[in-house]
Amino acid sequence: MPSPRSPAEGAAALPPGWRLRIEAELPSTSDLLQRLAAAGEPEGLAILARRQTAGRGRDGRSWQSPEGNLSISLLLRPDAPAAHAPRFALLGGVALAEALSAFLPDRDAIRLKWPNDLLLGGAKLAGMLCEGSAHDGRIEWIALGLGANLAVAPAVPDRPTTCVAAYAAAPEPEAVAVALIRAVAAWQHRLATEGIAPLLDAWQHRGPRPGTMLTLRTGAGETSGLYRGLDADGALLLETDGRTRRFATGELSAGGD
Repeated sequence: MPSPRSPAEGAAALPPGWRLRIEAELPSTSDLLQRLAAAGEPEGLAILARRQTAGRGRDGRSWQSPEGNLSISLLLRPDAPAAHAPRFALLGGVALAEALSAFLPDRDAIRLKWPNDLLLGGAKLAGMLCEGSAHDGRIEWIALGLGANLAVAPAVPDRPTTCVAAYAAAPEPEAVAVALIRAVAAWQHRLATEGIAPLLDAWQHRGPRPGTMLTLRTGAGETSGLYRGLDADGALLLETDGRTRRFATGELSAGGD
C-alpha cells in the first residue's frame, strides 16, 4: 500500500498546469470553485477542504464531510461541445475510483453505480456532482465536486455507507487529492486523443455486470430492465420488453452493485 505523501511532496507530483489549494474549512468547495470559474480562473485548479460544512450532492441532498474525509472540487475547461458534458461525470467517477483503489488491498473492489456513486462492499464510499456552464453550444467550464469517505462513514438515512478505514489505513486527504488529480489529467488526455471508447470501457469494467436487473426511478416513475451498458453520451441503457431504452437521468433504487 502506498504511504501518504506530505502536502509539499504532493504539490511537486501534480501534473503540469494543476494547482492544489487547501482550505481548513469551507461551506462548499464547489461553490467557491464555481465563483472562481465564472471570474475566469484557468483550468487546473483543485480546491480541497479539510472540513466542509455545507456540501451537496444530487437533487439537493446534503453531503457530510467531517475532517479526515475527502472534499474536493476540480476545474476543467475542455474544448468540447456542451452535449459532451456528461462524459466528464464518467471521467470523474473512473478517476476517483482509480485514485481510491491505490489505497485499498483489492484494487478492483470499488464499483461504480450510475450515475455518480462509488460503492465498496455494496455500501456507498463516495459520490460526485458534475456542474458547469456552456456558451454558444460549447463547454465554458466544468466543476467536478467529489467527496469520499476516507476515515469516517457518516450515516445516511436511505443507504449503507462505508469508508476506506474499514478496509485499510485511512490515507491523508492530500495524498488522495494528488492521486485523483493525476488520474483526471491522464483521462482528460486520453479522452482528447482517443475518444470516448476507453473511458466507457473503464467505467463499465467497474459498473454492473451486463444483464443485471436494475430498477431506475425517474420523474415518470420506476422502470426495471436488464443492464445493457452505457451509450457514448454516458446514458444508461436498459432492456425492457425486448427493446433497449436510453435514460439520461434517474436514480437506481435496486441492483447496480
